[in-house]
Amino acid sequence: MSGQILDRAGPSPTGGHDDPGDVVLRAPTGVRETAGGFALRAPDGIRYRVDLTSGVLDPDNPLLGGYLEGRRAVVFVSPTVERLYGDRLRAYLNTHALPGQWTLHVIATGEHHKTLTAVENVCALAKADGLDRHGLMLAVGGGIVADVVGFAASIYARGIRYIKINTTLVGQVDVGVGVKTGVNALQTKNMFGAYHPAHASLNDPAFLATLPHREIRCGLAEIVKMAVILDEDLFRTLERHPDAFRRPAATTATAADDGELETYILRTSMRLMMEELCPNLHEHDLARLVDFGHTFSPLVETAGGHRLEHGEAVAVDMALSAHLARLLGLADEETCHRIVRLLRRIGLPVFDPGTCTPELMTQALRATWQRRGRKLHLVVPTGIGKAAFVEELTDIPGNILEDALKALAADGERRDA
Repeated sequence: MSGQILDRAGPSPTGGHDDPGDVVLRAPTGVRETAGGFALRAPDGIRYRVDLTSGVLDPDNPLLGGYLEGRRAVVFVSPTVERLYGDRLRAYLNTHALPGQWTLHVIATGEHHKTLTAVENVCALAKADGLDRHGLMLAVGGGIVADVVGFAASIYARGIRYIKINTTLVGQVDVGVGVKTGVNALQTKNMFGAYHPAHASLNDPAFLATLPHREIRCGLAEIVKMAVILDEDLFRTLERHPDAFRRPAATTATAADDGELETYILRTSMRLMMEELCPNLHEHDLARLVDFGHTFSPLVETAGGHRLEHGEAVAVDMALSAHLARLLGLADEETCHRIVRLLRRIGLPVFDPGTCTPELMTQALRATWQRRGRKLHLVVPTGIGKAAFVEELTDIPGNILEDALKALAADGERRDA
């Protein structure tokens, strides 16, 4: 990015801030990585930060307090966050927020609660607490809390600030770095939503230590997505360390065992995601590489009654897309094998008998084709770190889809890693 014109940071159009003394891209646009996180400036002028910090809820850490700016705040947390961090969060707010200027509510999580009713409930609680247009909402939890509260903030009084503290791996590498909010409706995942950049997106890797392994695996699915389409080195790292973020406590002082591995994986996937989003934040171009794993997965989730978590459905989608690429002659057998094998070694499903049927997967293709403006834009790998688009429904004959599903079923039955 040599030759860029830089100037000192001031308040962003979306209310975000930059590191003190940091510089922000003015022209050309892009993503700047610093020790404290990432700063993004999009071609349409939108800019925001994604912060990485340690001890975000420690009273001595001023980061969140600086973003609160003494404003009235209505805080929404998941039940898990309330159980694990509720007391620490209240202590922090007592230290850094003005007395009587904040309230806290616990809201239900899970895909079944990611609804317009949940958004209306958040707005009702905010109104009852006297939240005005100068105030903000604070979401502390995983992606569902961020999505629901972010959407509520986008429509409350025609749009107010919100802050998200992302406590899950999916939240930190996916939801936490973008501008989309949304809820499920009309039997469709994320049917209603808005593009609403957060006033601040705060990420503390220490939260990941308390996550169940299933939640870590779901986050790794989103990281595998980025590695497959953009970064062979990241993919190779995951192949060597499929137990990343789940490893036992370090027994040696090597770089691979002191947290540097997870830091590299986390920061690389966050940066890759932001760089891909930056030129197309509002999705004017519906052909998006970051939609790898997100063509079949919405129906896998909804038709399966959300039996599979989002990351698990994405893994199934990626495996199916890899087999389609192989059968269409767009990727070689080794590429397909490596992708499926990595997903399985991480512990993710690659086949779901209840939803991976020719009828339902054809339905998923048609729904995606309609949603993406009568173009399929199916992302398929052409190698590790490379991908392409399959644009038309007719490019995937029924027999090819059936053969891919048969191969996927065989993968799902294998016991060897």
